[in-house]
Amino acid sequence: MKIIIDAFGGDNAPVEIIKGARLAKDEYKIDILLTGSKTEIIKSASDNQIDISDMEIADAPEIITMDDDPSAVIKTKKNSSMALGFNLLAKGEGDAFISAGNSGALVMGATMIVKRIKGVKRPAFAPVLPTLAGCSMLIDGGANVECRPEMLMQFALMGSIYMNRVIGVNSPKIGLANCGSEEHKGTALYQDTYQLLKASSLNFTGNIEGREIPRGDCDVIVADGFTGNIILKMYEGVAGALMGKFKEIFSKNLKNKLAAAMVLGDMKAMKKQFDYNEYGGSPILGVAKPVFKAHGSSKARTIKSAVGLTVDFVKNNVVSEIENNIKPI
Repeated sequence: MKIIIDAFGGDNAPVEIIKGARLAKDEYKIDILLTGSKTEIIKSASDNQIDISDMEIADAPEIITMDDDPSAVIKTKKNSSMALGFNLLAKGEGDAFISAGNSGALVMGATMIVKRIKGVKRPAFAPVLPTLAGCSMLIDGGANVECRPEMLMQFALMGSIYMNRVIGVNSPKIGLANCGSEEHKGTALYQDTYQLLKASSLNFTGNIEGREIPRGDCDVIVADGFTGNIILKMYEGVAGALMGKFKEIFSKNLKNKLAAAMVLGDMKAMKKQFDYNEYGGSPILGVAKPVFKAHGSSKARTIKSAVGLTVDFVKNNVVSEIENNIKPI
């Protein structure tokens, strides 16, 4: 298996991406192809004593920044590390592509270069969120601001397949993100989607309110990209704020430091449970070949985790499973 990694995507590129690629190669025993400036990749690896002698490098002189228009990946920056990664994937020169770069450009490239699965109207971001029960998938996490009920129905199906095939959840429970549990709640989009999900063969459990998401009351949370991205960013923000507050309290004085020492193991376990680095990133579901969006602030461990998810995605034939079950809309 060969995984293509954009060495210049994200806030901490290229050094953390290269470090993560090294960790992933050692852990998962897969082939890795890095895209980006070959000179800079080799220099960064040398400066940080990272052995990349067993990795391929595909030279790309340009970088798509977070400020670039998403269309840059197919128009003005065709020689970028991200565009090259997509083109290599489309040509079959790798089994999957990972980038921590510009989200809009990543969706654009996945849709226009790699192409959608036949019958899929819109690809969707599908981040996995840590919960008290384990984890849940949020789909769409921000790729499609405006949606139709049929699109949300497809998101639910794709999310269900992922959670079953990759995470190993039997008959994943589907919840529709809404402002109340009653069937009539929400806008026309959500009311109509509710009826589609209710009539489907999926394990639809009804609407799910925001406060129920961290408990893990369902395995797949379905939303339009606007709502989903707000949920995602709020989720990450609250988790970060709480962890910061715990650190402040436990380091306040000697008494608190002694208390912290007594619960250190439990606190570390909780931090790990709610750490996004454990999941690494989000698959873009609905694309004809595996594409993963790693977190923009990814460090080496995050990249390694993203590669792990990608390897499981490829091994479990998620794309083929979606192809076999999707219904054109």
